[in-house]
Amino acid sequence: MSETENTSPLNKPVFYTSSIIIACLLIFAAALPETADSLFKTIQSVIVTNGSWFYVLTVAIVLLFVVYLGMSRYGDIKLGPDHALPEFKFTTWLSMLFAAGMGIGLMFFGVAEPLMHFLAPPTAQAESIDAVREAMKTTFFHWGVHAWAIYAVVALILAYFAYRQNLPLTLRSALYPLIGDKIYGWPGHVVDIFAVTSTVFGVSTSLGLGASQVNAGFNYLFGLPSNTTVQILIMAAVIGLAVISVATGLDKGIRILSETNMVLAILLLLIVLVLGPTVFLLQAYMQNTGAYLSDLVRNTFNLFAYDKTDWIGGWTIFYWGWWLAWAPFVGLFIARISYGRTIREFILGVLLIPSAFTLFWMTVFGNGAIDQVLVHGKDILATMVNEDSAVALFVFLEQFPFSSILSFIAVIMVIVFFVTSCDSGAMVVDMLCSHGRNDTPLWQRIYWAVGVGVVSAVLLYAGGLGALQTMTIASALPFAIVLLIAIAGLLKALRIEAYKRESLQVLAGTPQHNDGDKNWKDRLENIVTFPDEAAVRRYLQKIVKPAMTEVGKEFETQQFEIVIDETEEALMLTVTMGSDPDFVYAVYPSVTHQPEFGPSDMPEVDEGEKPTYYRAEVHLSEGGQNYDIMGWSKISVINDVIDQFQKHQHFIHLLN
Repeated sequence: MSETENTSPLNKPVFYTSSIIIACLLIFAAALPETADSLFKTIQSVIVTNGSWFYVLTVAIVLLFVVYLGMSRYGDIKLGPDHALPEFKFTTWLSMLFAAGMGIGLMFFGVAEPLMHFLAPPTAQAESIDAVREAMKTTFFHWGVHAWAIYAVVALILAYFAYRQNLPLTLRSALYPLIGDKIYGWPGHVVDIFAVTSTVFGVSTSLGLGASQVNAGFNYLFGLPSNTTVQILIMAAVIGLAVISVATGLDKGIRILSETNMVLAILLLLIVLVLGPTVFLLQAYMQNTGAYLSDLVRNTFNLFAYDKTDWIGGWTIFYWGWWLAWAPFVGLFIARISYGRTIREFILGVLLIPSAFTLFWMTVFGNGAIDQVLVHGKDILATMVNEDSAVALFVFLEQFPFSSILSFIAVIMVIVFFVTSCDSGAMVVDMLCSHGRNDTPLWQRIYWAVGVGVVSAVLLYAGGLGALQTMTIASALPFAIVLLIAIAGLLKALRIEAYKRESLQVLAGTPQHNDGDKNWKDRLENIVTFPDEAAVRRYLQKIVKPAMTEVGKEFETQQFEIVIDETEEALMLTVTMGSDPDFVYAVYPSVTHQPEFGPSDMPEVDEGEKPTYYRAEVHLSEGGQNYDIMGWSKISVINDVIDQFQKHQHFIHLLN
């Protein structure tokens, strides 16, 4: 069975099984929060004690693999057909992946974590200058390229197999190199059920953090009581906004919210930078970055094997598990918005740019907070971090002029990050339950948006949020194993892709016209003519279709199976190659803008609009090849099919 045979958008085995498992775990964690917390903490303790080396090794392999791909010959491969263009502009894309990947975390831990490391560093003396250095270096290590590399590799695997190999945009497709078409059966269902469950609980625990911080902000600004009831009411309001965002779709709701929050984040960052010790913070950023990069390899593999400590389990391994647990959700979301980008552009955008911004954020807020404690004696910051890390940001902002305005901006940011996490999480879960499709009924998207809120609210009320957070981290272990297998599968697929690209260099150069029956004046006239759609479609019927039919008969004479498909979009010739990849030669009528020059008798267009014309573009299985055969003779089209088939045969030779 193939995924294309699924006519219903709802994958019932995944949808119903996931809903039942989530309900059972929710009841268990809510009814017996202490028992659940104890059980999951025991599991996590066993994993940290015996499997911390595996987490560290996995994250190291992931980072090295992502860097290698960005620098390798595979970097030019597109996440989509060769002719694909990005769906979103670069700044919008960055805003959406940043909002989904780090949003609430930066607001919650930007002040709190550096201060906590400063007050209790792993090796340095607490509250010393060495503790400052170690605090920032450790914070950079936890929030830097390792986290984004995990997101990047999961997103890359999903985007490649979905957009390049036409597999479903769900986690099951990552296993295609391992189990093949079995991803469409129960093995694939199990993987997607796991992804749905971990995503729902991962997003729910994040919403719990967000609700507590919004409540803390309102408490500081308006004196609103800080308790569970208020937090649940805040959560209900945010879920209502998320439902509206989900209903409007990715291109409107999530895009607008992400861009808004990016603007607010940059605004708040610049205000704190200007009002704070500006020169010191810029110097600190440079020095922190240098220290981080210089110790990157050593810290990546540091397990404190000789200096026994519980610190690594409580911090580094916890973070690696957290990023791995969030990777199915964030990775699938990033894959969804990354269609049409090259692997190199993708890695630059996902790995380097967000990391640089994240580390700058941590410097401005983290170093700024430590400076207030160490230099200016603001001990209340240290006290509040130990008592309630949710209010640390607001206590920090209280030390600045216009503190109420800054705190209000911060609360709005947390709310918007809150909403984007919820609606993007609902969109991802809905896709996992719908064969990777995004054109699902509205009720499905609302179901998951509300479901995430209900899970978070119930756990917050019953005190089971910590138990499920621990369970989510523990679930990272099996996912890490799956991820390493998927990386091997992606590398194998990219090697095949490289062979294909190499084969296309055979008989390199622009395809030859071979028009022996036309003189040069006819050829020149054809080149400078800008036909409309009707002319190109007539050409496909008059020349291209007979050419495909004639060459197809010869392929059949040579014992090949061929299919000629005619649709509104294209004429396509497919030659079956047995167990090897099929040969595909298609011609698409495609519209494009005219160059500045052109015949004087071209039809007029409205002012401000560019005139367009149609091309008869050749597409292979990899996508558009960016050349036009409009006006070629039948024999020229036949020769071009044979040239491309020769290249395909060379690809199969390299492959075998």
